[in-house]
Amino acid sequence: MLKAIDISSLQAHPDMDGVDVVLIKASEGRTYSNPRRDAQEKAARGGGKQVGWYHFLWPGDIQAQAAWFVRCADPQPGDVLACDWETTLDHTAASCAEKDAFLAAVKRLCPHLRVILYCNLDFWKRRDSTSECGDGLWIADPDVPAGKPRVKHSWVIHQYGIRGGQDVDVCNFASVQAWKEWAGVPAAPKPTPPKQYVPPAFPKGLAPGKSSPSAKPLQRALRAAHFMEIVDGDLSDTYGRRTQDGVGRFYVKHPEFRSKGQPHDTAIGPKGWAFLFTLAYGRK
Repeated sequence: MLKAIDISSLQAHPDMDGVDVVLIKASEGRTYSNPRRDAQEKAARGGGKQVGWYHFLWPGDIQAQAAWFVRCADPQPGDVLACDWETTLDHTAASCAEKDAFLAAVKRLCPHLRVILYCNLDFWKRRDSTSECGDGLWIADPDVPAGKPRVKHSWVIHQYGIRGGQDVDVCNFASVQAWKEWAGVPAAPKPTPPKQYVPPAFPKGLAPGKSSPSAKPLQRALRAAHFMEIVDGDLSDTYGRRTQDGVGRFYVKHPEFRSKGQPHDTAIGPKGWAFLFTLAYGRK
């Protein structure tokens, strides 16, 4: 199971060490937003945590609350959204029908995100009449070991206690990758491998002392690889002495491409041609 915490504005500096998932309070009712949510989100994402958001539901104005929640959370692809269904400070609570309507409204606004229900054991067993929990149940049951909530319904998160002034949870997933696949976290783009340089084919008729259109590309390659100094105006179709000297300097540094038994070889062969062009243009 994955380790998680859920936090609100009460946690100015939440401890995220060893945590896989961070669930942040985004909003409450129609007007309240968590003033620390941006900093908490930044810390969570900067630490490589998976992120979820929750809204403390009040009775009434369900559609407006859903819109306010999505606006405050501003979720990214793969974030999880939760309805926090419990007793308010006014000792009121949204009805089961309102809870269901809120889940549906958020899902309409964010159809590609997971939308789940948070509630305690009393609300789930005594106030809920539909078992509607969207894409998953986040159950608060602090009197049992982590991962052993007293519900028959399948669950995705269990809030099992408080540590260091913040609620602690476990998520019913074998790995972070399993959570990502469930939550729909976009896969990281695979890096595009660099294109492998392919040297031009070795030309026919290229030889010292002869004229060939391929002499100019050879001269440019020798220049690019720093074996020949020549300006564009002096490039020639003639495989003359300057070109031969450039090839000779290439062989001094790379004698393995020289013809065997010819220590003063000035003719470029197919393998030497390919290596020279790769040296000149294919190595970034």
